[in-house]
Amino acid sequence: MPTWHSSEKPCVIADVDYPQGIAGTDIFPPRSLVARRMTGETVACESDEDSHARARPTMDMTTSPATNALQPLQRDVQRLLGRCLLRLQQYERLMKAIVAHHEISGPAHSLESIRAARIEDAATKTLGTLVGQLFGSYVVTDGNGGEERDDDLPGDVVSFRTRVQLSLSAQDYAKTQSDLKDLVSLRNTLVHHFIDQHDLWTVDGCRAAQDELGSAYTRIDQHFEQLRGWAEHMDQPRRLAAEFVQSDVFHDLVVNGIAPDGTVDWSAAGIVRALREAAAQLAVEGWTPIAAAGRWIADRHPEQLPAKYGCSSWRQVVHECRLFELRYREVEGQRAAWYRPREA
Repeated sequence: MPTWHSSEKPCVIADVDYPQGIAGTDIFPPRSLVARRMTGETVACESDEDSHARARPTMDMTTSPATNALQPLQRDVQRLLGRCLLRLQQYERLMKAIVAHHEISGPAHSLESIRAARIEDAATKTLGTLVGQLFGSYVVTDGNGGEERDDDLPGDVVSFRTRVQLSLSAQDYAKTQSDLKDLVSLRNTLVHHFIDQHDLWTVDGCRAAQDELGSAYTRIDQHFEQLRGWAEHMDQPRRLAAEFVQSDVFHDLVVNGIAPDGTVDWSAAGIVRALREAAAQLAVEGWTPIAAAGRWIADRHPEQLPAKYGCSSWRQVVHECRLFELRYREVEGQRAAWYRPREA
């Protein structure tokens, strides 16, 4: 037990082991004793009798009538605090998902690893850091969503960039940002300072704690519902994007270089890649007969047809794409078209 000295002068509480809890509880040790024991704070001790009288409620609480009144209150405080912390954890998990998934960019073959890296990075962030990342990236002001930049993407492979944003008025943006900063402060108070701010060894202190935890949960739950609404807002365009990725239009865009409006990006066109493959197999002194290349491609890539690209013949494909040199030769008395890739 603590050693108390009868003196009007400050004294230091001896470094002794205090009880870890009382009758059915194990998280509410005597607040004043623990705080002073950990900090080494000096306290004024009036007399042995006064000091023991002050300590008696702590030491005898397991048998005193006050303990019977405190126990259910303390247990309810534990329940209410746990409810707040669980809701905060749900909030943080959802926040991490939004931060990790609301945008992604990179080469098509690396998207999965890039996504995994973003998820791993978000998992290590505190709530305060996540809130800071959210604003200006996912949550933006009207007309200030940021410019799209492609100079950080490789130009020699198929790459993607997707971003989902929530646009707010300047007034709503400022209010939302302030509200989330208050939520971070509330979270830190509940996790680190709640016992310091409430005397959980009195009935009045427990009741005050109950009231504050009830209000805190209401605030946390409101923020959670708001964030869930944001997640649904983000999920809808992601579902639409997923449907688009599985569509024939997307396949034509990525594999064949054909935009939804029919415009052809010849440098990304599947038929151009097929012509290059045919040239690598059939070229004679660097030149390949277009007719022979057409038959070779029909056997190996039957889906690559000139008509898909708005052309009536293989010769027109070679002419329109401007990526091959075209030459005519007399072969067995007939004029035939030959091609070879242009030098870079």
